[in-house]
Amino acid sequence: MTATSGAVWGRAEQQDFRSRVRGTLLGGAVGDALGAPVDGLTIEEIRAEYGVEGLVDLTFGFGRRGAVTHHTQLTLFTVDGLIRAQVRRDTGAWHPPTDLHRAYLRWAATQRDWGPDERRKDDGWLAREEWLYARRDPSRALLIGFGDEHMGTLEAPKSPGELGPEAVARSAPFGLLVGWEPQLVAQLAVECAAQTHGHPAAYLSAGAYAVIVHALARGESLDGAVQRALAMLAARPGHQPVSDALQYALGAVRQGMPTPARVEELAGDGAADGLLAAAVYCALVGEDVRHGLCLAVNQAGPSGAAGALTGGLLGALHGETALPPAWLAELEGRPTILELADDFAMEMTQGPALHGPAGSSPGWLAKYPRGA
Repeated sequence: MTATSGAVWGRAEQQDFRSRVRGTLLGGAVGDALGAPVDGLTIEEIRAEYGVEGLVDLTFGFGRRGAVTHHTQLTLFTVDGLIRAQVRRDTGAWHPPTDLHRAYLRWAATQRDWGPDERRKDDGWLAREEWLYARRDPSRALLIGFGDEHMGTLEAPKSPGELGPEAVARSAPFGLLVGWEPQLVAQLAVECAAQTHGHPAAYLSAGAYAVIVHALARGESLDGAVQRALAMLAARPGHQPVSDALQYALGAVRQGMPTPARVEELAGDGAADGLLAAAVYCALVGEDVRHGLCLAVNQAGPSGAAGALTGGLLGALHGETALPPAWLAELEGRPTILELADDFAMEMTQGPALHGPAGSSPGWLAKYPRGA
């Protein structure tokens, strides 16, 4: 696909891009929903509960089948923040990390409040979606990172020792900025990850994941996408654990049939770099999306995050039509995810027709206000 930053997309390119955006967001959500109910269970415990093959279908979590967690919630607010950044650019204000931080604070409000507050005129539409007000086991790092108005930065990150995968799991949308150069995509993902996860292995994993998604969304192979991420990482201080993990994942592909033990070995102690490696491995060796996702979640680590990361990669690679239809049919929040995906694709391909010096769509500015 030809990546362009202007409004000169052909119809086929727009449709391909929209399919990959939908695939990335739905794929991540489906993987999250598949893995969440077995988070932290050993493979023996999973097999005892679901049979010798392990978990091979959506099951009950949070009182229903297909329920998503904070990984999906925050990914959606990442998309919202990216659209809002584009809209605010008309005002001359252009600092995407601040726009993303504001979006994440809107997510934090969903974890504190009973439901949408109609008095907050600058919330936009996503923060008014009632289903997002469910609290789905957000980690301490997230609640601390977005617990006040102060924004963590690379120079002064929140939780400087935090190694968990949560910042990576919200970073796929940065990769969908296909009109941007990979270095800029990586930089934005890294800066936004440092708002909650201050360890280099965590925020550089987020940058690497965004660059991989970016290459996939532009039509590259997964192997080639990982090579791009490795090239980006090489110039950054503290990259070695993340680079080593990705190299290890590429090497593991050639070591015979995939097993839960191999996925667990890659995932390690559930830190960001291990989960990234496990997701890359599962996406590379999976026979199809369903198989890749099942590989990712049937292991002892954070299965929801592993599923979310793997689903984002496979969705970006293959587009939405490759995702298992029966799982999509039961996915919590699917109408919201689809609407947001299509809005993002429309903003990125046709933004000047929606807002700008020549005039703006009132409906668009109501959904994505220029204010907070």
